[in-house]
Amino acid sequence: MLDELTPETIISMRLLLAIIFLLTIALIQKRDFKINLKSHSYILLLAIIAVFHLWIQVTGLKFTTASNTGWIIGTAPIFMALLGLFFFKEKLSTLKVTGIITATLGLLMLVGNGNPANIDLIKNKGDLLVLASAFTWGIYSMVNKKISLNYSPVMTILYLFLMMAIIIIPFTINNTAVNSVINLSGVGWIAILFLGLLCSGVSYVIWAYALREMASAKVGAYLYFEPFATVFTAWIFLSEDITLFMILSGLIITAGVFLVNKD
Repeated sequence: MLDELTPETIISMRLLLAIIFLLTIALIQKRDFKINLKSHSYILLLAIIAVFHLWIQVTGLKFTTASNTGWIIGTAPIFMALLGLFFFKEKLSTLKVTGIITATLGLLMLVGNGNPANIDLIKNKGDLLVLASAFTWGIYSMVNKKISLNYSPVMTILYLFLMMAIIIIPFTINNTAVNSVINLSGVGWIAILFLGLLCSGVSYVIWAYALREMASAKVGAYLYFEPFATVFTAWIFLSEDITLFMILSGLIITAGVFLVNKD
């Protein structure tokens, strides 16, 4: 998508598509659209976090590979464990601390290509932005779990996306953005439909259901699979190389994340 649209336009398009999808589902299921002001204030907080999260992640992708992005996003459970200590007073055992250190070493290997001295704000800004997005996803998940809402996950995410759209769309309405959408290629439409309907419309609702039913650390553990899916997909669709060093760094990160979430 970044070949054809700006990060802000991508986010706006996927939000609009997800809103249409979730609104259709809500109408079919005859959901209650009654508004609770307290819950909406919490959702507004989530919307601000989520917009910032998506913006830095998509912007980071402009400056790094999809493969690197996959491995780095895989550190989100680390941040979820650390934030769990702050939000829910969850204890960090020696095993968890060992896991955090291990994952950090793997991350330094990946971003610095084997030499931590290679890490700088200019050369590695894409990796650092993606790392920041892993942190903001941890914050989003903690706030999502902590707040008490009177809505089902479907309605929560629908209202969330509506607020996110209100926040970001005013910054994307211009002739350049409109023309880029009008001239979007067939492949571009397939990509944006995938992002809007599945990655947003379906996945955010599933994530909300999971956080409601399971411990945050348990939910975060399922992110282990994301880096492997990303690297494999990037190899197929983007012809990105899969190097032995990348896999080694990724496995070290995964091992650290596994230790953090191991009981």
